[in-house]
Amino acid sequence: MLELIKFVVEQFAEKKSEIEYSVEEKETSVEVTVFLAESDMGKVIGKQGKIAKALRTLVKASAPRDGKKYILEIKEKV
Repeated sequence: MLELIKFVVEQFAEKKSEIEYSVEEKETSVEVTVFLAESDMGKVIGKQGKIAKALRTLVKASAPRDGKKYILEIKEKV
């Protein structure tokens, strides 16, 4: 799943070397957080959040049927 997220995010981000990913597995969910440079936030999220919404839909559709819910967050790198 992380490979899919990395592939899509890197298509839009310009500063690929500054992207960081955090995966946290819980009992019923897997939280994936993408940390981006400030200049890449708008490019990856898209106008009115359309790219982010589409990415979340992709993640949800391709999630394994193991009963875990995948949660994707996009945050600015501090």
